[in-house]
Amino acid sequence: MKILYTNFHPHNGGGHATYIANLARSFQGEHQITVATPATSRLYAQARQIPGVRVWNTSFSTRLRPMLIEVMALHALLREERFDLVHVNGSADHRQLMLARLGLPGRPRIVWTKHNTVPARSFGNRVRAWAGTDGVIGVCDYVSRQLMDSGYGARLIQTIRLGVDTDRFRPQSASACAQARRELLGELPDDVCVLGSVAGTDRAKGWLTLVQALARLPVAQRRRFRVLVAGDLPRGTLRQDVEALGMSAYVVFPGLVDDPRRVLAASDVGFVLSFQEAGSYAACESLSMGLPTLVSSAGGLPELVRDGVDGWVVPAGDVDVLHRWLLARLAAPTDVAIADAARDRALALFSLPVLSGQTMDFYLRVCAQG
Repeated sequence: MKILYTNFHPHNGGGHATYIANLARSFQGEHQITVATPATSRLYAQARQIPGVRVWNTSFSTRLRPMLIEVMALHALLREERFDLVHVNGSADHRQLMLARLGLPGRPRIVWTKHNTVPARSFGNRVRAWAGTDGVIGVCDYVSRQLMDSGYGARLIQTIRLGVDTDRFRPQSASACAQARRELLGELPDDVCVLGSVAGTDRAKGWLTLVQALARLPVAQRRRFRVLVAGDLPRGTLRQDVEALGMSAYVVFPGLVDDPRRVLAASDVGFVLSFQEAGSYAACESLSMGLPTLVSSAGGLPELVRDGVDGWVVPAGDVDVLHRWLLARLAAPTDVAIADAARDRALALFSLPVLSGQTMDFYLRVCAQG
């Protein structure tokens, strides 16, 4: 199969870049893969490192004149390469590919992955659903239900969760965990529980709710925890909020890290407490590392974690519930069984073989439509 992947992000690209790179790596060799993305993007750099994958530099502008130039170039690429399927990942590239395939004989099928929980009911979505979509992937059941309740409801829709390299993200040795802990947090007493997240430091990620809950504990209990939050250093008033709670000594921001495994290796429990979330690489990576994982009830997060089995699910933004959860951890530290269950959950639900197998099956269903 000849597949074109597109992504409009000109810089980091976040989960979109990881998602497309994972699929490209999974299919290269067996299928002909091309990636179209800006040359300034992280995806462009990653895709160039994958043997056999071709990378095409393009932008996806929203201003009319450059957009029309880009659409014509995409039209020529589609005509020349005769792709079987184009897999788009955002509104800008979706719109341009819809226009670029107009007038082509044997038009390629278009699959769109919806990565967020924003309702898909706008006029633009209705047009793309009607004229530029043959199949849609939701990264969680929550998103797929949104799609069914939109103009995309008449198209093929399937939930396929984000995939994580479970060979790379795997439980670390005790010595590796101890070293990561010392490097990131210094020397800590053995009874300290490190709560770690690689989901980022934006306020919407909900980590401050956990800090607020921790601030309610008496100092003797509070000292039994550390909160480790990786990502861009906090913006705006977030640091002041932590300081105002008297929690600066208990919260560590290591900044952007090259390897999130280091943060997770230093942690006893992973967490993602977002107020809105579809799929979450941070939660998937935490589970894959064998960490019991605390998630909020937002979007698709509770679909990843079985409450009390491989982690815990709490209402988004609820400080009272998190306070009780912290007290429960003091009374009953996490055992090995829940960590083993977390790893098993990752292998069964979102390993790369699961992602690639489900995605290719969906591609074949889309291409088989009359």
